Amino acid sequence: MIHKMELYGEYFQSIIEGKKKVEVRLNDERRREIKVGDMIEFIKVPQQDETLKVHVTGIRKYDTFKEMYEDIPFKDFDCEGWTLNEMIDGTYEIYTPEQEKEWGTLAITISFILN
Repeated sequence: MIHKMELYGEYFQSIIEGKKKVEVRLNDERRREIKVGDMIEFIKVPQQDETLKVHVTGIRKYDTFKEMYEDIPFKDFDCEGWTLNEMIDGTYEIYTPEQEKEWGTLAITISFILN
């Protein structure tokens, strides 16, 4: 199955370069359909002029982003050198604490597919 998701340009490029190996999402209704072996097609935003595909190689669920970031090395997010607070604050620029509490979080391990 192929899932379509939007992704900001800096993270889009990081996947292409092989640096970002884990994608962070809420574990909402759409994301609960993702299974290991599926593909994700990311659409670069805001431009929406490029896409890339990845294989889903792993899925880990956490109650909070803090738990996720304490468990997974920052380099897997291409965030080496960041602090835990910077990781959490950066995520809260995209998702709210209320959304996190309602849905929980999802760490999707991915591998880039060359076109």
